[in-house]
Order: sequence, then C-alpha cells, then structure tokens
Amino acid sequence: MTSEITAAAPADLLERFRDGKRTALARAISIVEDARPGFERILHELFGDMGRAHRIGITGPPGAGKSTLTSKLALHLRQAEERIGIVAVDPSSPFTGGALLGDRIRMNNISTDPGIFIRSMATRGHLGGLATTTKEVADLIDAFGYDRVILETVGVGQSELEIAGTADTSVVVLVPESGDSIQAMKAGLMEVADIFVINKADRPGADRLAQEIEVMLHMRLGDMPQNAGHHGVSLKSVQKAAREGVQAAAEQGGGWAIPVLKTVAQTGEGLEELARTLDRHRVYLEETGELSRRRQARLAERVRAVVERRLRRLVWLRGPGEGILADELAALEAGQVSPYAVADRIVNELGLGPAGGMQS
Repeated sequence: MTSEITAAAPADLLERFRDGKRTALARAISIVEDARPGFERILHELFGDMGRAHRIGITGPPGAGKSTLTSKLALHLRQAEERIGIVAVDPSSPFTGGALLGDRIRMNNISTDPGIFIRSMATRGHLGGLATTTKEVADLIDAFGYDRVILETVGVGQSELEIAGTADTSVVVLVPESGDSIQAMKAGLMEVADIFVINKADRPGADRLAQEIEVMLHMRLGDMPQNAGHHGVSLKSVQKAAREGVQAAAEQGGGWAIPVLKTVAQTGEGLEELARTLDRHRVYLEETGELSRRRQARLAERVRAVVERRLRRLVWLRGPGEGILADELAALEAGQVSPYAVADRIVNELGLGPAGGMQS
C-alpha cells in the first residue's frame, strides 16, 4: 500500500506557512481538520518545527468562565510580547455538525490582536472534551511559531480527561457555587490538574472551595482523615496544615505541589499570579525531565492514533470490511454467527492473521 505521507502537500501553502502568513495557517488547519488529501504530508513536513510552544489546557465544567479566563490570560501574556494561539473546542451543531462558535464570540475582544490566533473547533460528537484533530491543530499552531498554545475544552464534566494527554500544563477551572469539589473527585479531575483555579472568586463560597480542594489534595497523600471538614471539624483549621503537607511532600519527592489559585477573570484579578504559576510549572517540567516524558507519551499516542486511523480506512473504505459485514448481517441477526467470528473473517481477509481474535 502506498504510504499516506506520499500524498502531495501544496508547496505554495508550506512556503506561505513558513513565511508566517496567517491565512496559510488557517488553510492548513482546515485541511487537517477535514482530513483532506495531503493532510498527513503537511504535518510530516512541518514536524521538525513543532515542540517549542508551551501547551496549556484549560478545562472544567460548563459555566466556570473558561472562555473569559482564556481571553484575559491571553491579553495578560501579550503584555510580555508573547504570541498566543488558542484552540477553543465548542459543541457541534446537531444540524450542520459545525461548531456553535460560542467561545469565538466570547473572545471577540481579542480576535483583532495580530499576536493572537483563535480557532474554534467542533467536537463532532467526540468525547473527551476535545475534538478529534485538536492535537494536530495544536501542532500546526506550534509549528507556526506561537509561544503558547491554549487549548480550551468544551466543558462536559466527566469526559474532560483527554486534556491531560494533550497539554504540557493542565489548568482545572472551578467556580464556588456549583459543588465542583465533589465533582472533581468523581470525574478524576484531581488526577488531571497541574493547577487549580477558583474563578469568580468574588462570589460566596470561594474560600471554602479552595479549602476543600487543598484538603482533598492532602488526602491523596494518605495522611489526613477523610472526614476532615465534617462532623464539627473545621476545614479552615486543617487548610494550612494541608497546604504545608502537600508542599513538603512535593519538595521531598521532587514533585510539583498543585497550587489552588483564585481569580476573577472578568476584572483580571489573579491573572498575574496564574501567569507566574504557569511559568513556574514550565520550568519544573523542563528541570525534572517531566516535559520530555509527557511529550514522548503524547508522541507515542499519536503514532498509535495514526496507525488506527489508517487501519480503519484500510478495513472499511478500501478493504473488504463493509462487504463482509453486509453479507453476514442476516446470519448475525439469526444468531448463526457471532460478531467476533465476523471480525475474525474481516481481519483474516486483510492478511493480518488471527492474533487477538478467537482461539480455534
């Protein structure tokens, strides 16, 4: 089979891309997002220019103010002459499949800044908080030369965890009044966060939520009773000990003490501290080798994803998969053959052998 990357990539597009033409970046993203012919060749040709940007994931439940926080953070970083790329993942329209563009509208105040590039993407039914090609779009923005790539997830609660395998630094944004501390534990966000941000911190309950999160972070170390903050035990009385315990454990193990920050994105309050913390985390990643580990894991997953994508195309679009499946549907319905036997037949037709299939 001919290699996928032998498909031609428009030479003029690559030239204009490397010349810094934003229209070329936008066109390249469209080609990759729609998986048009030559899209893998574009990514192949530009791969050597990738890996320089700091990738920041902004995730959390709907209504947490992620878009406002992202836009205000981008403006803050622009004060240091940094160039910022933003990928805002919106829910898909149930009618057209396109993005509803809510994030793009909310970021209208920064869309005219020449140092900021914003791309809205539709989830197209993909779970995990990101669109199917978000990672590859982030690659293109990185290769274009932006200093930071901010990935804002769609905000769908428990399916946000994919961001951890996409960003260098994951920021989990919560709000005081929604009981997010409990949801954070249920959804696994405690495992995802490198930084917690309590946004809309001018509302009642912000301090208590910060306390709860710090206590839960300490509980993960296994040296605090899980009923802290209940049955008359004040959260405030254990918050300082929790914070100091997390810090001490992180320092002793050479790890990262996950901070809990408070912001009011609408007014810009807390953004300077967030920017400093992002820089601290980037330094930590580089000095400990964690950045290399995360990026190698991301690249390994990318190779697996490309292989799976090509195999799906080989089986269903070019190969015998659809024909065999159509032939076997009646037998499947009658219970004369199982889905596993049909799958074995499809795989065997490709000459891949019975590995992983049913044992004879």
